[in-house]
Amino acid sequence: MMAPAATALGFELRILVEGEDVSAVSAVPNAPVGDYKDLAALLEFSQGLDVMTFDHEHVPAEHLHELIAAGVNVQPGPDALINAQDKLVMRAAIDRLELPNPEWASVDDVEALIAFGDKTGWPVVLKTPRGGYDGKGVRIVGSADEAAETADWFEAMSPLLAEAKVEFSRELSALVARTPDGDSRAWPVVHTIQVDGVCDEVIAPAQDIPLEVAAAAEDAALRIANELGVTGVMAVELFETPGSGSGFLINELAMRPHNTGHWTQDGSVTSQFEQHLRAVLNLPLGATDVLGSVVVMKNFLGGENTDLFSAYPAALAAEPAAKVHCYGKSVRPGRKIGHVNLVGASVADVDGLRERASTVANIIRNGRPSGTATGLPMPSGLTEENA
Repeated sequence: MMAPAATALGFELRILVEGEDVSAVSAVPNAPVGDYKDLAALLEFSQGLDVMTFDHEHVPAEHLHELIAAGVNVQPGPDALINAQDKLVMRAAIDRLELPNPEWASVDDVEALIAFGDKTGWPVVLKTPRGGYDGKGVRIVGSADEAAETADWFEAMSPLLAEAKVEFSRELSALVARTPDGDSRAWPVVHTIQVDGVCDEVIAPAQDIPLEVAAAAEDAALRIANELGVTGVMAVELFETPGSGSGFLINELAMRPHNTGHWTQDGSVTSQFEQHLRAVLNLPLGATDVLGSVVVMKNFLGGENTDLFSAYPAALAAEPAAKVHCYGKSVRPGRKIGHVNLVGASVADVDGLRERASTVANIIRNGRPSGTATGLPMPSGLTEENA
């Protein structure tokens, strides 16, 4: 999704891919195959680059230090990225910055987990510090008896992160970008709706959020970016906690373009993908104003329909204002395969926008609108062969 922005600005992208069949290859022709965990492959890939950046946080930090020592311009650098790679490091950093954290602890074994739960109250949230995403590597532990069943997690990785389970009204995301020179900009704080640990919808800006809470959340994200030396786009995922001193708690960090920022493709003057390119190249950042009064993004996951394009005539006819972004991934149940953006002229449009975006997403996902038993008829002039 960075490719269109790069083309518009005249930048050439090169992507290290894990296989020739990954979706990025169709967007970026210069896509050598290699293993991001292989230092030799990274060094070879880096030759001639003006800057190396990431679409996930899993490149080993020691490799990034080696790349920098070899003269590669790595953005964001490993000292910043480690806070997105390791949740224990991140929690300590948030404490150090005196920003609102849930109660947490590093736990080495079942006994330490039980001691934490007895202290803070049950249930608690147990997380793997590294590698988790979209609800993976997260486990709700309801009691000391349930904690005794987590021994296999400690055998696989130790220490783990234990957090007090947060009572919150909704989830939010604060998206910012920062250049190596320290120029930074923020988009409005958005409301994110999660289903089974996966981002399902985003409403931008978040509706009915107290102005002081939105401002404090935006300031916290900018402070994290500046204090940790982040470059590029960063998403700070938040819990809204009415009645608490700050009105929010920090959940997680992502130092890359993020699902909660996909609305910016059609709903902001500058998309997160263009902004990330500008930021890591140390160019002036673009404006982050919202286009329209409200924007809704709706994800669609793999479902019944494996031939997504066959549903396009019905989906696009159902909502001409919708902007569909399909990732070119093979369809698997529960896998993120695309999203729909809709921009509204009035905040009163929120419920209608959500319904309209969901209609388009459901047609593509299932080959029919939600609730219908059979697929929609093919529009005149199209057949299964040429649709």
